[in-house]
Amino acid sequence: MHKILVIGPSWVGDTMLMQPMLVRLKQRRPDCRIDVLAPPWTATLLRAMPEVHEAINNPFPHGALQLKQRYQLGKQLRAAQYDQAIVLPNSLKSALVPFLARIPLRTGFIGETRYGLLNDARKLDKTALPLMVERFAQLAEDPGKHIPRPLPHPQLKISVAQRDAALRKLGLTPEKPVAVFCPGAEYGPAKRWPATYFAEIAQRLLQQNYAVWLIGSGKDKSVAEAINQLTGDSCSDLCGSTDLADAIALLSCAQLVISNDSGLMHLAAALDRPMLALFGSSSPQFTPPLSAQAHVIKLDIECSPCFERECPLGHFNCMKQITPDLVWSKLHSSLAPNKTG
Repeated sequence: MHKILVIGPSWVGDTMLMQPMLVRLKQRRPDCRIDVLAPPWTATLLRAMPEVHEAINNPFPHGALQLKQRYQLGKQLRAAQYDQAIVLPNSLKSALVPFLARIPLRTGFIGETRYGLLNDARKLDKTALPLMVERFAQLAEDPGKHIPRPLPHPQLKISVAQRDAALRKLGLTPEKPVAVFCPGAEYGPAKRWPATYFAEIAQRLLQQNYAVWLIGSGKDKSVAEAINQLTGDSCSDLCGSTDLADAIALLSCAQLVISNDSGLMHLAAALDRPMLALFGSSSPQFTPPLSAQAHVIKLDIECSPCFERECPLGHFNCMKQITPDLVWSKLHSSLAPNKTG
């Protein structure tokens, strides 16, 4: 059996974008065993991927070297006798554990002068591989080989029993068409559509007999409360009340998703839900939602994308100028004209 250890990304969305690479590894070696070393908050998602044998906890906070602890983890992993490690993050720290685990083949892109840690170091051609999902998938190929195109889209499946269990847990009965809003974005406020705009679309959908569910982490609670207050508490505010498995279950119920560029956006795409994805400071040319049912709204303004956590110019026009009327018109033309009037 060929054993592969993948050093996974830190973000939920990037973890979803890793899946086509895992699929490709299984295509090339059907009997291979793939374990993924990743942060604990991605474990639920990894366990939902049939390609993953085991999700191994990566306990190191972002930016922390903790060399002694990395050595200890590497030493523990030697017993698994992995044949190959594939390192997705570009940091030097992420390449330390496979090196310390004495994994014989260590694959990744050149970055942060980690030549000695990787012995299968690839040069990234950003022009040939503009999408993150393509860059990940390239590392499943032998050096010099091209990825097969088209790449499969990331896919998530959830059973009826899992969905119903989550609905019972949260006291939800989806008797109306469900619109799920994902108003947060872990990276920073520059990626978040204004709460007042979300509220205006919510009011219009409520008038069209939709149920509106607001989902996100506890960090999104304040923006969800603002949206709900503006709609007279007519939405179901679930931010901070769900774990990742619950969020996947709720998204699977949606007839419509409206989301910022976030991990939840990629989960909704993997569930193939009809979606409007709102981009401001980030770029759909790098991390788009990969689904035929996802439609991107992004303005072509001079300063976007800046990839900053907060608007460096202070005006936030990349999101403010995506007006509720613009989103509503896109909603009619591309998603559910028969249900929104």
